[in-house]
Amino acid sequence: MSLDFDPNPIALPSGHYIGGAFVDLPGEAIEVVRPSDHQPMSPIHDGGKAAVERAVEAAKAALAATRWGKVSPLERAKVLHRFANAVEANGEYLSRLEALGSSRLISATSVRDAPRTAGVIRYYAEYCDKLEGIVTATDADTLSLVKNEPYGIVGAVVPWNFPLITAAWKFAPALAAGNAVVMKTSELTPHSLLALASIAVEAGLPAGLFNVVNGLGHTTGSAIVRHPDIRKISFTGSTATGAVIMTQAAQSGMKPVTLELGGKSPMVVFADIADIEATAAKVATGFMDNAGQVCTAGSRLVVERGIADRLLEAIEARCRAIRPGPTWSEATTFAPIISRRQAERIDRLVRQTIAEGAEARIGGTPLEARNEGSFYAPTILEGVTDAMTGFREEFFGPVLSVHRFDEVEEGLALAAHPTYGLAASVHTTDIRKALKAADEIEAGMVWVNQHGRGPEFTFPAGGFKASGFGKDMGRAGIEAFTRQKAVWVNYAQ
Repeated sequence: MSLDFDPNPIALPSGHYIGGAFVDLPGEAIEVVRPSDHQPMSPIHDGGKAAVERAVEAAKAALAATRWGKVSPLERAKVLHRFANAVEANGEYLSRLEALGSSRLISATSVRDAPRTAGVIRYYAEYCDKLEGIVTATDADTLSLVKNEPYGIVGAVVPWNFPLITAAWKFAPALAAGNAVVMKTSELTPHSLLALASIAVEAGLPAGLFNVVNGLGHTTGSAIVRHPDIRKISFTGSTATGAVIMTQAAQSGMKPVTLELGGKSPMVVFADIADIEATAAKVATGFMDNAGQVCTAGSRLVVERGIADRLLEAIEARCRAIRPGPTWSEATTFAPIISRRQAERIDRLVRQTIAEGAEARIGGTPLEARNEGSFYAPTILEGVTDAMTGFREEFFGPVLSVHRFDEVEEGLALAAHPTYGLAASVHTTDIRKALKAADEIEAGMVWVNQHGRGPEFTFPAGGFKASGFGKDMGRAGIEAFTRQKAVWVNYAQ
């Protein structure tokens, strides 16, 4: 059965989702368009301080009425399992809505994004009764306890490239830990997350525990970060915005932040790989998946010289085989760029890097318009040095720079980046090289013989240096939404 669908009749949620209902509030109108053809969708309004204040009040009321943080962990788990079941039951609608409004292809949202969103919720539902405290060693007649407690109300700001999944990485562990959530959608891709929040309440999550507000980063996002009753912030997005959020969080109560930011992730390929075609497929996917609009995209190929030309020829063949098109067509294999502005930014950075001395082996230009959407040709740049724009800045598009090496140490030195440290991959059949590379590459995530996450939820996501700090997913993901309280009991008298 084909996954193709007609984009026009899809029901679009409207308004902010606060206190278990869609709410219209005054604010600047923000046009939302479909990336595939730039046709308008249901607009949103910039909620700003008023929407955030209303969401916080709804969260306070819900916490007071339900005592969610004190509810039996097994009861919280039951509610979240019902939520996961409802996501699965609405999987077709959510996968279509996600494809319609973002750069995600229906072939991906139907088998990855929507099902994995349900999986993340279910994973953290199982963690509800596994956040144990500890008893520390003390003298006789005293008892020292360390307890994990929820913050209360937490704030989250999520990006446009994986709206459902990235949001689930934040709201699912936050709710499982006993918090209420105020979350801002990206103004480019608001609709799927609004729908998801309404599904949560329909499934039995108490109204007011999961609130979604619309708006711009410097208005609504800033209001979330600065609100004194929001005790913790989780953000995924650019390094520049992460720095602003850190500053605002420090200025408004010294609240903790988790930041997953930009990257210039290397893919290190040694000459001993077993299959050039198979590795070429992994490398091509590493920088072309979602048209390169992935924080962990493999934007730098560091390849041993002896196989570089053969590997690049195989990668180029895959670049030429792409099928750009609308996200709602199963035949499409190459995604649109999220907006004209982002496509223009990618092109500007590529042209600037070429002007600085790099050479485009393939691509280097926008693709001919398809259905009026913005597409950028898969681009391979040779001769990129660490002084060039293409090395320093994140393209966030389907652009790969190539760096050749002869010796292992040289390759690992080329894999290093002075600013970013989000992810890396190593491709080799020699386990000693793989482990050495994993030890020496300064990145928060390292994959061997693949690039990118698998379907498991146990693997923590987060980076080093300007790629952020703190972790989403895994046990660390739920611990990020708890704070430790030390309790000392003297029972000598």
